Amino acid sequence: MEKNFRWSDESEPHKLRTKEIINKHPEIRGLIGRNPYTFLVILLCVGVQLTAATLLKGGPWWAVFVAAYLVGAFACHTLFVCIHECAHNLLFKNRTLNTWSGIIANLPLVFPSSVSFQKYHIKHHSFQGVEELDADMPFQWEARLIDNSRIGKALWLLFYPVFQLLRPIRLKEIAIWDKWTVINWAIQFSFMAAIVYFLGAQSTVFLVASFFFSIGLHPLGARWVQEHYLTHGDQETKSYYGVLNTVNLNVGYHNEHHDFPSIAWNRLPKVKKLAGSYYDTLGYHTSYTGLLFRFLFDKNISIYSRVARANRGKVKVTREPVIPAVKMVEVEQ
Repeated sequence: MEKNFRWSDESEPHKLRTKEIINKHPEIRGLIGRNPYTFLVILLCVGVQLTAATLLKGGPWWAVFVAAYLVGAFACHTLFVCIHECAHNLLFKNRTLNTWSGIIANLPLVFPSSVSFQKYHIKHHSFQGVEELDADMPFQWEARLIDNSRIGKALWLLFYPVFQLLRPIRLKEIAIWDKWTVINWAIQFSFMAAIVYFLGAQSTVFLVASFFFSIGLHPLGARWVQEHYLTHGDQETKSYYGVLNTVNLNVGYHNEHHDFPSIAWNRLPKVKKLAGSYYDTLGYHTSYTGLLFRFLFDKNISIYSRVARANRGKVKVTREPVIPAVKMVEVEQ
């Protein structure tokens, strides 16, 4: 098993394919646009979480964790997808309305994150795999700590939000604090204080457990492996075409989204349909549960199974990379 990230001297891989697809299928331009109805999904999922938290007030602890795993995790994951849509300004034309929508979606997610995600995620699209700009890239020490241990990978998924929280510290070119970040934090902590005061321990733990399950040790947590971990040779981005796209707003269409980040979630399947010749030949996943177990038990997949680069797409990189280099090997298709 490799003990370094896979190194590439090339820039992120999606811009070139986007140009080719647009040249061959110019009708895809007609799919570009927003979906304001996503705000109704936000209100629905926030309502589900608040209703469940209220019903669980003073209830048995077993019900708290069962409800969090079977209901709360799905509602929270969908809210994460909605925050993602807000980050791309895919709800409303007005940027401020998208920011407020993200803050509302953040409410049942316990920890303030929507405004910060808005800043970091766009850099992930432009500079995929560039350590100092891509918050989706693991730390070198993070990969070394977890290695390919089954228990380590399980704990990594369970506490994935903690690792995500730490990664922005290294992004020196992005300001961590601004006015909207402060607003996000103030509203979020006020909301959680009200939950603790009025609903009590069981309701609070339900929201916390829902949050951790939604992006952690749960089939939904396999999404983080699906998107950019090397499960299909050197292919950096993989899509998921499975039943959970129905309840999670087509979040699995990740190649399609990276190629066309200005297309709202409800139109991503149309991108695949129109440009099937490009996507049908790529590796993809159909089961989050299957991928979860593969990640945990396959010794060839670890936190190191990512492509790293320094090339920002403007000039040829000649300096030595910060991450130890392992050259990319081209795979014939």
